[in-house]
Amino acid sequence: MTHPDAQDAPTLRPAVRATPATAVIASVALVELSSGITQGFLSPLLRGLTDTLGVSAADLNWISIANLLASVAFTPVLSRMGDLYGHRRVLRWNLAIVLLGSVLVGLSRSFGTLLAGQILQGAFAGFFPLLVGILRNRARVDGGGEGESRRGISLMVAALVGGIALGLVASGFVAEAVDSPTAALWVPAVATGLALAVSWPLLPDSAHRPGGRIDWAGGLLLCIGLVALMLGLGLGGTPGWEWTSARTLAVLIGGVLVTALWVGVELRTAEPMIDVRMFRHRGVVVVSLVTLTFTFGMIGLQVANPVFMGTSPAEHGYGLGLDPFATGLAMLPNMLSLALGALLAPAVASAVTDRLTLVCGSLLMAAGYLLSLTCHAHQAPFLAGTAVAGLGTGFLQHSTRTLAVESVPHERTSVGSGLNELLINVGGSIGAAAVLTVFAARTPAGQALPELGAYTASWTLCTAVALAGAALGLLYRSPHPTGRSAR
Repeated sequence: MTHPDAQDAPTLRPAVRATPATAVIASVALVELSSGITQGFLSPLLRGLTDTLGVSAADLNWISIANLLASVAFTPVLSRMGDLYGHRRVLRWNLAIVLLGSVLVGLSRSFGTLLAGQILQGAFAGFFPLLVGILRNRARVDGGGEGESRRGISLMVAALVGGIALGLVASGFVAEAVDSPTAALWVPAVATGLALAVSWPLLPDSAHRPGGRIDWAGGLLLCIGLVALMLGLGLGGTPGWEWTSARTLAVLIGGVLVTALWVGVELRTAEPMIDVRMFRHRGVVVVSLVTLTFTFGMIGLQVANPVFMGTSPAEHGYGLGLDPFATGLAMLPNMLSLALGALLAPAVASAVTDRLTLVCGSLLMAAGYLLSLTCHAHQAPFLAGTAVAGLGTGFLQHSTRTLAVESVPHERTSVGSGLNELLINVGGSIGAAAVLTVFAARTPAGQALPELGAYTASWTLCTAVALAGAALGLLYRSPHPTGRSAR
């Protein structure tokens, strides 16, 4: 990498005031809580929106697709801008973009307005990398080291999951309590506005800024390539987007080619958006692959499991027969155990090494999916399976995010975290596409719900992928020697 020009030299900015650690942590947690609320609030409202906005259930798929594509586009740019121009400064603009999108969602009386708001809300993907940059910079300045940064990341993951659960409950409550079909659409605007107001004066600015320029060409190529891949994976297998159709193949192949072109451009760029040379390091490759495997099942079953819980065994021969509110409650064991796993992960990693934490997390996910597979006829063991899988997911949510950050220099903290966020989206999209394909193949013609075999095949597939993640985790070696040969 070439030396930056004099005007782009690293600068140290003296802190204007010392911010108490508790205020910083509370602000960070509140921002991630608002991110979770923004991600979770819409699920209980989807059925009602078909009538309110006059759209079909199939049309609503575009909401999640548009949100995912926007997240992929926003993440690398916001992450790099944070490293260059200051994490707090960019986070404020990031929160403002999400707030604008949330206001549009709240004002939605048409599907187009809702879709536009969801696209802007996709900028929440930048929260995590920018907050990690703030925490890691603070730990560096105050001498807290990586241990303080790790504890902060575990709290962020827990707050994110708690926000998703709170979003589900809050929007459902507002929808029931307020005599307006769109009142609950304002839930994320309230959460994001509060996060912006509280974090604005409290979060500290980055004391160290490396200088440099944004690689706009690389960023554009990366966005085009990943958006094409995510579009093909997200719509593949749906009507008009059959896996063998010219449209789907063109989008997927085009995405692969543009991404390959991006790699070539980045290798020749002095200051790349994402330094692909990082993938020469074993630890980066292993963490990236484990991220793909755990998000495969985590997001792949995000729709399948709730649908299974709400299916009546009397009518279809399988399912738990839960009503919508009971289904929401039944999802809490998974979310709560995920948050618990994220909070416990730093202590577990300290006790048994990072490598074994990756392995244990993947094995717990595999055990949870296997329990769901073998005990799906009974509610208690099925929900216990989701809780076990959630605990493993929490371990991996924390570990992969932490190790992705620690594998890059301090001046590229947000880029390292942003890359991991991109891989979460990619792995989840692959998992969702795989489960969608299984469901399409096992749904009888003219029927809305699939055969039981669609679920058992999906749980089996996710078990196998989680076991592959455990095998990959065994290959991890820490780039930071600490006296432990297997760390």
